[in-house]
Amino acid sequence: MPPISEWQTLVAVQAGAAATLTGLVFVAVSINLARILETPGLSGRAAESILHFLQVFFVCTVMLIPRQPMTVLAFEILTIALLSWAMQMTTQIRYAKSRSGHPRVWLVMRILQTQFAAVPFIIAALELILGWPAGVYWVVPGFVFSFVAGVANAWVLLIEILR
Repeated sequence: MPPISEWQTLVAVQAGAAATLTGLVFVAVSINLARILETPGLSGRAAESILHFLQVFFVCTVMLIPRQPMTVLAFEILTIALLSWAMQMTTQIRYAKSRSGHPRVWLVMRILQTQFAAVPFIIAALELILGWPAGVYWVVPGFVFSFVAGVANAWVLLIEILR
């Protein structure tokens, strides 16, 4: 297992992409704010999108802290992933309760996106806590699924809302 310092370039690029995409969501929300606020579930979807990108940004940030013990990094990643997951699930539960005529598949897709984005980070953290340094490789699917979920939500907020 290469030292975590060898991940610096990948992690820095991911952090920059996450910050940029967070800005995209803020632009999408500001352009379509009235429609987002009047459509049930869309404000939660905006929050979820931001959380997907911030999850990546914060995981990258803690991975860039020099010379921290692997166990500390693991607990930081676990905390970030669990908080992001819990906040997103809260918005999805609210949406499920207030859903008015929306297809069930919309909710199912949001839930799946959240699971696919958070679970790899949780696995990475748990493997690092157990002393398995190769667990850090699980952050890569966490990055990918977080970006896919965040961009899918941003697409809805920017393009699909106009249909």
